[in-house]
Amino acid sequence: MAIVANTFTKYSSIGIREELSNVIKNISPEDTPFQSNIRSESVSNTYFEWQEDSLSAASVNAQLDGDDISSFSAVTPTTRVGNYTQIMRKDFVLADSLESIDAAGRKSELSYNLAKVGSELKRDVEFNLLSNQGQAAGSTTVARKSRGLPAWISTNVSKGTGGANATGVTAARTDGTQRAMTEAMLKSVVQSMWNEGGKPSMVMVGPHVKTVISGFSGIAGQRFNVEGNKPGTIIGSADIYVSDFGNLSIVANRFSRARDAFVLDPELCSVATLRPIKQVKLAKTGDAEKRMVITELGLKVDTEKGLGLIADLSTS
Repeated sequence: MAIVANTFTKYSSIGIREELSNVIKNISPEDTPFQSNIRSESVSNTYFEWQEDSLSAASVNAQLDGDDISSFSAVTPTTRVGNYTQIMRKDFVLADSLESIDAAGRKSELSYNLAKVGSELKRDVEFNLLSNQGQAAGSTTVARKSRGLPAWISTNVSKGTGGANATGVTAARTDGTQRAMTEAMLKSVVQSMWNEGGKPSMVMVGPHVKTVISGFSGIAGQRFNVEGNKPGTIIGSADIYVSDFGNLSIVANRFSRARDAFVLDPELCSVATLRPIKQVKLAKTGDAEKRMVITELGLKVDTEKGLGLIADLSTS
């Protein structure tokens, strides 16, 4: 087919208004399952401390009738531990003209970017709480660092060849040779936690390890009854693992190291906040607006003996 000669079409037109959607799609995930499941508390110093204690082992306790006490058992003092808060921030500068321009997808460029960096900062917090780093006091030239979860856990750990727990509060754990996740590893760590008095309720993993757990043999026994010509349901994932010591929620986390699988009692961890997330308007030095979104916080682990780690896992 052909058009009539001299037909004026859009390809020659000059005044066609552009079409730009007023919806901005942002695919980046904002879910932060570790922060969302653990406790929150306020602290009043950059170095915050707490105490750990435990009961003596159960033993045969049979005493003589009418016996007197000639010597007393030694009192075991509590253990004092601590961590540092870490400053995290996001910032941007926008030319003042942008607030007067009719922009697609947002009424205010300033408000849009404040919301965006706020979400980015929340993701950074999750990433840092789960980072394999030791604590650092900081100085005028070195930033303070909060000890991350992998560096805390040392009692209930399954690790690969060459892997080692952190030695001291300022060290990170040593990564070992990666290996495939197995159900035996999970069972071993859960049992170890239970023996220490822990109450595990969550397994937090990376995406690949989540698929491996979904492939544990027990999943094959799941079935749904399909009536008539209704569509059936194929179960291809595991959200709850029923262990010998309680049910465990299987939660995927995009911001933890994919090689680490944490077995958690969320009640034993908390985000210790010195300065909650807030917006700061910086000094105006020209025809632009400067903003900073900042927070200061650290990770508190009440007792690492109630937590577990399956380290050095394959990620693909």
